[in-house]
Amino acid sequence: MSNVDTDPGREAFKVEASELLTELETSLLELEEAPDDEDLIGRVFRAMHTIKGSGAMFGFDDVAAFTHDVETVFDEVRNGRITVTKTLIDLTLSARDHIRALIDSAETGEAVDETGAGKITEGLRKLLPDSGEQSVAPAQETISQERIEERAVTYRVRFKPNRELFANGTNPMPLLNELRTLGECEIVAHVHDIPLLDEFDSELCYTYWDIILTTTNGENAINDVFIFVEDECEITVQKIDTMDALDDEGDYKKLGEILIERGDVSKEELQRILNNKKRLGDLIVDAGLVQPDEVQAALVEQQHVRKVREKSQKKDSASSIRVPSEKLDTLVNLVGELVTVQARLSQTAVIKNDPEIILISEEVERLTSELRDDTMSIRMLPIGTTFSKFKRLVRDLSNELGREVIMLTDGGDTELDKTVIEKLNDPLVHIIRNSIDHGIESPDERVKKGKPKEGTVHLSAEHSGANVLIRIKDDGKGISTEAIKAKAVKNGLITVDTELSDNEIYGLIFEPGFSTAEKVTSVSGRGVGMDVVKRNIDALRGTVDVESTIGRGTTMTLKLPLTLAIIDGLLVRIKDENFVISLSSVEECIELTQADVAKSHGRHMVNVRGELVPYIRLREWFGISGKEPEIEQIVITEQSGRRTGFVVDYVVGEYQTVIKSLGSIYKNVEGLSGATILGDGTVALILDIQKMTQFVEKEELGSLNNS
Repeated sequence: MSNVDTDPGREAFKVEASELLTELETSLLELEEAPDDEDLIGRVFRAMHTIKGSGAMFGFDDVAAFTHDVETVFDEVRNGRITVTKTLIDLTLSARDHIRALIDSAETGEAVDETGAGKITEGLRKLLPDSGEQSVAPAQETISQERIEERAVTYRVRFKPNRELFANGTNPMPLLNELRTLGECEIVAHVHDIPLLDEFDSELCYTYWDIILTTTNGENAINDVFIFVEDECEITVQKIDTMDALDDEGDYKKLGEILIERGDVSKEELQRILNNKKRLGDLIVDAGLVQPDEVQAALVEQQHVRKVREKSQKKDSASSIRVPSEKLDTLVNLVGELVTVQARLSQTAVIKNDPEIILISEEVERLTSELRDDTMSIRMLPIGTTFSKFKRLVRDLSNELGREVIMLTDGGDTELDKTVIEKLNDPLVHIIRNSIDHGIESPDERVKKGKPKEGTVHLSAEHSGANVLIRIKDDGKGISTEAIKAKAVKNGLITVDTELSDNEIYGLIFEPGFSTAEKVTSVSGRGVGMDVVKRNIDALRGTVDVESTIGRGTTMTLKLPLTLAIIDGLLVRIKDENFVISLSSVEECIELTQADVAKSHGRHMVNVRGELVPYIRLREWFGISGKEPEIEQIVITEQSGRRTGFVVDYVVGEYQTVIKSLGSIYKNVEGLSGATILGDGTVALILDIQKMTQFVEKEELGSLNNS
C-alpha cells in the first residue's frame, strides 16, 4: 500500500476502524467475564463485520481477508455452535492487534509480520465445528437441510442513499454484492431521479435500489451489511411471509398492494386512479364496513408515525459531526488570540473613558468569554476511554507474571482536555505495570495473608476545583519506607542519619534510576520508570502524591489541570517585569517586612502562624536589579503537601492567562513553563512552581546531608 493516503474514504475508514477496534477490545474483555452475553457477542461480530466490509470497500483488501476468519468464528458463536473460551478471547485480541498493524502499515509502509497472522488464523479455524463429525448419517443430514430450508425467509429491502454518499468515498456496489452472498437475491435499480446531462452532478448519488432477498441468515445479517453507512442512507427491511401472502388461487399479492406496502403509492392515490369519484375511505364507509371516525383514526396513526420518523431522522442526522483534532487546535489558538485582543480593548476603553467604547468592550468581553468556554468544552473528553485501554494491559500482565488481577474503574465520565488525556497514557502505564509487578502478590502469597486470591487495581477520577484527581490504588503489599531509604543510602542520595518524613521518602522513588527491585525483569519493580511518571506529570503542570500501608496496598494520586491552554493565574510584578503564578496552587498572600527578613538571619524562611515556610526571591532567581520595596509580598503556594513562598514586589491580582509556549532558546531556563501577552501588549512569564519547589527541596536535602 502507498505510504501517503489522501483519499477521504480511506481516511474515514481509518478513523472509523480505530474506534471499532477500541470498542472491540473493550467488548472482548467484558465478554471474557460474561461469555454468555448475547449482546456482547453481537457487538464483537458487528465490529468485525463492519471492518471487513468497509475494508474491502475502501481498498484494504488484506484487512478484509484476514478479518473474514474472525467474523466466521463469531458468526458460529452467535448461532450457538461455538462457546466463548479464554483461547478464543486470546486469539481474537491478537487478531485485533494484527488488524491495527495492517491499517497502520498503510501510513508507515512498514511490512507486517504475516507469520503471526497465520498462527492466529490457524488457531481460529481449529475452533470451527468439524463438518464431517456433524454429518453422522444421511437421514440426519436430510433433516438438517429441511430445517435450513424451513428457516429461509424472504425480505423486501430498500436501500436509498443520501445524495452526498459519494463525498466520503463510499461505493454502494460492494454492499449490493454482499447482499447477493446472503441468499437468492433480485436487485432493481431506480434511476428515474437522474437528471438531464446539463443538470447532472457526478458527485451526487441519484440512484436507489429495491432488493428482494430470500435468506437463512436473518434480518440482523441484512442490517449488518449497512452498518458502516446506516447514518448516510435510508434503509428499510420488511419481512415478507411468502406462504400467507398467497390468495386462494395460489397467486401473490396484487400489484397495487405491493406498491402500497413499499410506500411507492398511497391507497388514496391508487383509489383515485381506480375510481375518480370517491376515495377508498369514502367507499369503505359507504359500504358500511367501517365508521368515519375509524377511517380518521387510521389517518391520524399514519400522520403520527410519519412525524415521529421524520423527527427521529432529523435528530439522528444532526446529532454529531466528526472534526479533525488539528482544526480544534487551530480554533483554540484563534480564541487565545481573541482573548488577548479583548483584554487590550478593555484596557483601552478604560483609558479613553468613552461610554460607547466601554459598552462595546463589555459586550465583546461577554461574547469572548462564552466563545472561550464553548471552545474549551469541545476539547474536553471523558477519561473513561483511556481507562478502558488499561483493562487489556492488566489482563496481559496478569498472564505474564502469573498473577490474578482485576481492574475496577470509577469516574469514567470525568472530562479532561484532550491534550492532557493524550499525554497521560505513559504515566498511567508505568504506574499500573509497577502496581501489578511489585505491588500485587502472587495468588498463593495472598491466600496465606488472608487476602482474596485476586488482586485489585482501582482507577478512579474526580473533579476537584480547576483540577482532576486521578487515583491508582492497589491492594498489594505496600511500599516499605525502610527498603526505599536503604536503597537511597546505597545510591548516595541521602546519608544514614538523614531524617525524612514518609512523604519525603516516597518522593525518592521518583529519582532517575531508583528501584527497589531485587532483579531486573521485563516488568520491573516499583521505582523503575517512576522518574518518567514524575517528568511527564510535571510537564502537565500536575503533581504526584503517594500513600502506602504495609500489607494493605498503595495509592498514587495524580493532580492535573483541566486544560493546558488557558489557566486562571495570579499576576505579580517585580520592578517592571510581570509574572503569572497558577491560581490553583496559591493558598494566600502575606507581607514580608524588613523586620521579618532580619529575624530569619539570612535564611529564606518566614514564620506563617507558627509554621516555618521556605521562600524563593524571584528578584534574585531571575537576576532583576534594583532595590526592593520596604514591604514586599509573599505568595504562599502548596505542592504535594509542601508549602513554598515566592517573594514579589507587588501582587496585581487575578488574571486569566492564555498560555504561549516559549521558543527553543528558552527551553533550558529553569522555572518557566510559558508566557502570555497582557492587555497592554507586554509579555508576562508563567512560573513553573513545581520545578522551583523541587529546587528548594533539593537544597534543603543537600543541607541535611552536609550537616
